[in-house]
Amino acid sequence: MHATTSRRTRGRRRSTAAAIALTAGITASAALLLTGCGPDDPTADGTAPPSASGGPTGGSGGTTVPADPGGTRLNGTAHNGLTLSDGSRYVVMNGTRVDFGTLVRDLAWSPDGGRAAFVDGDGDLAVSGADGSGRVVVARNPGGQTWSHPTWQTRTADPANGMTALDNLVFAVRSGGTTTLESVPSAGGTPQPITLNPMAVEHPDPLPTTGNTWPNAGREGTAVYANTDSGQVYLRDDNLRQQGSALTAGSEPAMSPGDDEDVVFVRSVDGHDHLFLEDSTDGGPTYKDLTPDATTDYTEPAFSPDGTLIAARTRSGTVELRADGSGTPVKISDYTGLPAFRSS
Repeated sequence: MHATTSRRTRGRRRSTAAAIALTAGITASAALLLTGCGPDDPTADGTAPPSASGGPTGGSGGTTVPADPGGTRLNGTAHNGLTLSDGSRYVVMNGTRVDFGTLVRDLAWSPDGGRAAFVDGDGDLAVSGADGSGRVVVARNPGGQTWSHPTWQTRTADPANGMTALDNLVFAVRSGGTTTLESVPSAGGTPQPITLNPMAVEHPDPLPTTGNTWPNAGREGTAVYANTDSGQVYLRDDNLRQQGSALTAGSEPAMSPGDDEDVVFVRSVDGHDHLFLEDSTDGGPTYKDLTPDATTDYTEPAFSPDGTLIAARTRSGTVELRADGSGTPVKISDYTGLPAFRSS
């Protein structure tokens, strides 16, 4: 009932002002990325692979390096905006790899696709151009913390409804054995803890302030995230009194950029991680298993810019599937990494 009511309320808010904020989630199979350890790329020590001339590539960003031998592992990322980051300094995009000049963890794209945000080799939060050039550290890790999964939280100004423009980065901070969410302007500044308030009247119980991770934001100030203690996916609304509520059991949520309504997330079923879609309807939310016949784990889902496709990670590579649940997952690359789509 709580989830149904909150989605109905969210729909009404969006029709009058815009609406909602943040995304997150995590499963044991994704803990690797949260801790920033063990990238899949064999060059994850930061050394460059051979260039076409046999020498090392540069380290300032913007250098394109050859695809893997045979040229087949990366083909599924050509011309579709899909990018993969694995903790090395090379980001897979356009059917090849681009040297960002520093280790890149948990890369996320600005809504217009012009800027990349990621956690760099020093554990700081960095922003660069789409090819890794012009890298700027927007927030420095004070030490003793692990930062992960930045996401762009944007909103156009709406003076009529008293809402200012937003251009922030929200990310997870692990410190002292727990995780919290923090935010910083994408232009740089001092990170601030995210204030979590329940939706007035409907959800009087306090929201968990620790254990929150894996944020993912929509384009109009909305977002989802997950909580590792409760095992729930949560919705956040920064447009009206920073409200929030639990949606459903799951982890690693991602919000559709097409309409900020649909949410894909991970849920364990019969020993495997499945992908589920939460669809908001007039009658309340519905939940559809997009991978009902899963024989492997599907994790770290990401929506395409138009919301019609979902990319996900498996143990053997990267797959794509239709967001409407038709068809079956199709493996597009042997390369494994965190999927993210870049708008063009």
